[in-house]
Amino acid sequence: MSRRVPRASGYFRSGYAQDFALIETRLEKTAAVALLVVLAAFPFLASAFWLDLANQIFLSSIGALALMLLTGYAGQISLGHAGLLAAGAFTTGILFKEFGAPFWITLPASALTGALLGIVFGLPSLRLRGLYLAVSTLALHFAVVYVGGEYETKRGYSTGIVIDPPSIGGYAITSGRIWYFVLLAAAAATLLFCVNLLRARTGRAWRAIHAHETVAEALGISIAAYKLLAFVISSAMTATAGALFAYYRGFVSVEAFSLFLTIQYVAMIIIGGMGSLLGAILGAVFVTVFPYVIEAALVALPGASNYAGQLFAVNYAAFGVAMILFLVFEPQGLVGIWRRLQTYFLLWPFKYRPVAGARK
Repeated sequence: MSRRVPRASGYFRSGYAQDFALIETRLEKTAAVALLVVLAAFPFLASAFWLDLANQIFLSSIGALALMLLTGYAGQISLGHAGLLAAGAFTTGILFKEFGAPFWITLPASALTGALLGIVFGLPSLRLRGLYLAVSTLALHFAVVYVGGEYETKRGYSTGIVIDPPSIGGYAITSGRIWYFVLLAAAAATLLFCVNLLRARTGRAWRAIHAHETVAEALGISIAAYKLLAFVISSAMTATAGALFAYYRGFVSVEAFSLFLTIQYVAMIIIGGMGSLLGAILGAVFVTVFPYVIEAALVALPGASNYAGQLFAVNYAAFGVAMILFLVFEPQGLVGIWRRLQTYFLLWPFKYRPVAGARK
């Protein structure tokens, strides 16, 4: 007489190695392979406009991931993100113009500049919180933009610092297709670094500080050290993104790093979903694509030529309305919508919640 063995339902881990696996299930592996195929085929099928849009998304994703580490996980508010991007871009521009430095020197130098600024402007976080910390980091933006503007004026670069394309193996990176793969690799490496960092002791310490600083200190976590580390790592990543932006655009100018850019990056992590790396990427996609959607909508209206002068103002207004709508109706952001969809299809056709302990 045969004995029936009940089958386990859900996803269960049976070893420590599975806790460290980035891709666990067969469905996730299939989805990852499909995504890689789409990303690899995209630059050969897309036009120059869509290539440029994709490259903008990759650049924005790096900066959004950096800000998510600092604010979404470590709980430290920063309004100096545009200043850090400017610091990386101007470091690259100055080293190239004054010393003819190649990209394998300018990129580490930009990251080092960002790390040093992270230490300087992270020190107030040891004494300040909330709005006071946000105002202190806002000073970073104005300080860096002022120094960059002074350099442009005194060196006679009134229209910005022109930078030659970087070269790899004697081949200059000039086409949008090559930049696509370079920036895709940079964004993927940044995401992988963030994932592993958050799974390590550093990420756990940041989560504890964000949840309750007093309890974290009682558990033996060095609050000062981990706060400064959050500023240093986030600032170095952001400055590196600024250096890549300078190379991709081919010039550096203070006009590219307005305070509105900081607001855009804050919007990325809010609209995407706080405390989620996926949310940072979704937010970067949304904020980057949103102005083009508004422009296309205005062009489709009757008498589109009458709205040409108001395009910039309409973009500002629509962007603000989008942020308010997300804060009021979807505080978990785009990642909250994604999780609900994921749960729906995992449970379909049933409507019950998953059993406690089962992997969502």
